[in-house]
Amino acid sequence: MNTIYENAIKGVGELASAFAEEKTIILFGDSAPDTLKDYCYSIDVKKADRVIEPGQMLEIDGKTYKILVVGDVMQKNLEALGHISIQFSGAADGLPGTMVVEEAEVPVMQIGSVVRILA
Repeated sequence: MNTIYENAIKGVGELASAFAEEKTIILFGDSAPDTLKDYCYSIDVKKADRVIEPGQMLEIDGKTYKILVVGDVMQKNLEALGHISIQFSGAADGLPGTMVVEEAEVPVMQIGSVVRILA
């Protein structure tokens, strides 16, 4: 598999794990509003090498999850703001800025954790 997107966690908000019960993590670039920063994992804003789509794999610290749903504005938000929500719910649909992956336990991420999308 080829890496089409790669980023590393550079900051962890105090409440970033607060959405674990909802099986969700939130990524955001440096432009995260102050009201949201505590809930986000901070990343650099980067472009993907190609279109992100269902059937590809999300990899976090070497563990992979099949991508099931890519919201209509997910890639645009990721590349412009570094902002997406990732749901580990296995749901058949999601919000426009959300990526839904197979149902799994939400990974514990820390500064230096690597997030990749593989195709």
